[in-house]
Amino acid sequence: MTAPDGSGNEPYDGEEPPADEAFARSYAAGYEEGLRSALRELLAHASRGRTNQELRALIQSRLASLAEEVDLKRRSLLAPPRPLPFGDLTRAGRSGASASSAEAATGRPALRPRESVLVRESRPERAVELLRRSRRSFPRLALVSLRPPDLGDPGLTTVVVSVRDPGGSSGGHLTPGEVAGRLRAALEAPGGALVYVDALEFFVGEEGPEVTLRFARWLVEQVQGGSSALLVSYDPRALAVTDASRLERLFGEIVDRSEPARPPTG
Repeated sequence: MTAPDGSGNEPYDGEEPPADEAFARSYAAGYEEGLRSALRELLAHASRGRTNQELRALIQSRLASLAEEVDLKRRSLLAPPRPLPFGDLTRAGRSGASASSAEAATGRPALRPRESVLVRESRPERAVELLRRSRRSFPRLALVSLRPPDLGDPGLTTVVVSVRDPGGSSGGHLTPGEVAGRLRAALEAPGGALVYVDALEFFVGEEGPEVTLRFARWLVEQVQGGSSALLVSYDPRALAVTDASRLERLFGEIVDRSEPARPPTG
């Protein structure tokens, strides 16, 4: 019998290898994300009255692209971390009255006209902080939300679009097209508006990813062509990897909950 060569191919001796908690948690999180995404998509199709044959075709199409999505996710995890831009490094290190506590907390200055920022977070928290910091840079706000945040600023002109509106055409909620119609006046008014959205996951579940992505693209195009700005909070677990990548490419900046702003992924 030869001695073990340390290559990792020694025969199994009956003892379980030590558990790698970090690996196990990462694997479980990815597994959960995949199941959640698949079930959300299936529920979205079923809720729109798809037939069994249509559901079967959609599921088969989804399975056919699964290998591509997994490889895209693998490559994104292996990519090196993006270095912080010089502006972010200097902003983090400066002191004095010019750097407010709100900016230090969010890591990003107030939004300006024609900017579009996407915040990746499980709950709308950092995006709300950015909204508070940016609200006085625009003559009006437009909030598209399931639970519109209370900014405690009654003097600011605010258009609140609650997506769970009984007056909508889709069983008690507004469609993205109806939301766009209610936003148009604020976007076209002099000085534009700061548009805040935290209802993308709701639209994905009710209308599907394609309709939601078209709505997001319309919003980005509206602010790029005028004086408005767009701030969106969304949970990336609500979308499949390829759809999340398509969404993020629409925006000028991506902000993770605990990281500074960075360019969108290509």
